[in-house]
Amino acid sequence: MDLLPLLEADELPVFFARPAERPTPLLLLCDHAGRDVPRALGDMGVPRADWDRHIAWDIGALAVAQHLAKRFGCMLIESRYSRLVLDCNRCTDDPGLCPAVADGTPVPANQALTPAARARRVAELHAPYHDAIRASLAQLRAYGQVPIVVSMHSCTPVFKGFVRPWHIGVLWRSDPRLPVPLMAALRARGDIEVGDNQPYDARDGHGFTMHEHCEQAGYPHALIEIRQDLIDTQAGAAKWAAIFGDALDPLLVRKDLRRVEVYA
Repeated sequence: MDLLPLLEADELPVFFARPAERPTPLLLLCDHAGRDVPRALGDMGVPRADWDRHIAWDIGALAVAQHLAKRFGCMLIESRYSRLVLDCNRCTDDPGLCPAVADGTPVPANQALTPAARARRVAELHAPYHDAIRASLAQLRAYGQVPIVVSMHSCTPVFKGFVRPWHIGVLWRSDPRLPVPLMAALRARGDIEVGDNQPYDARDGHGFTMHEHCEQAGYPHALIEIRQDLIDTQAGAAKWAAIFGDALDPLLVRKDLRRVEVYA
């Protein structure tokens, strides 16, 4: 059973790659864009109401990313299957790749996952998404561009009883070229609480996408977390896409973002 294909031919593609409309070095990613589940997995034993929660997807992140892609005319790559099936921002040997428990909610379909079944999910969901990112980066390089990569995520307003004060967080590990001026531009508005590696810390080693595709290659990048209560409507997503886009726009022409530079 574990060796059978996970996805049937008529199911949703693993990712959508929205093509660039004009030349730009910007590449947008959305690791947790969707909450679809392969037909073979049913509801994974998770109650229907929990599929609307953050454990299944990054609420509002895709809508923000789509507004930004339209504004900048850049490529957007979005992962369509739920992070409960497989988290595309995790290493393939990470225990959280196919979580047995997600923020206190059991995921029965993941609790007795065999190595073969796990490998099948990696091969059919994780690998194609990241191969698409590699291909897009290679395409930008072939056009003479140094890619500037922004990965859009969202976070809950309250976590384990803690009320998060940040409207938006900028996560980064070693390359300051994009995140530092981006945080400065957002703070310059005077009405936004900006988290520097908050509410999560990119230096904790859990993230995969930015390290795999940007840090090792020397491409400027940042992972963005916007609070979900701000972007869980179309109006909110449009508003925060505009706020973020206004901060990002002038940075895209910076000379220090036009070169490959690997930081220790």
